[in-house]
Amino acid sequence: VQLQASGGGLVQAGGSLRLSCAASGLTLDYYAIGWFRQAPGKEREGVSCISSVGNREYYGDSVKGRFTISRDTAKNTVYLQMNSLKPEDTAAYYCAVSGYRDFRRSCNIATGAQSEYDYWGQGTQVTVSS
Repeated sequence: VQLQASGGGLVQAGGSLRLSCAASGLTLDYYAIGWFRQAPGKEREGVSCISSVGNREYYGDSVKGRFTISRDTAKNTVYLQMNSLKPEDTAAYYCAVSGYRDFRRSCNIATGAQSEYDYWGQGTQVTVSS
């Protein structure tokens, strides 16, 4: 199984980026997918996730209303559309896949839930300048 995260870059505050998480070796539709981020010196933080049943979306408070997670079944890819970016969004962003049964209908991105994600991508850097 491989997860390839891409789409990061340097953007000015207020700008947008779309991150992609492409999978090989598994079908993303059957899994909950999470996006996480980690800034230097900080703990890894849950950003968003999408459940495998019903595609229910969840967002961290700091990104709610600005970020949108979605799936493209045909491309076996999950996206994170990030709008109105702020300097505090600067971090390495990681996608992860969970087959945890409880996440099928209601995924979770809390710190304690991260251990339920089975596969992780390599990360893509997002830098937002002020």
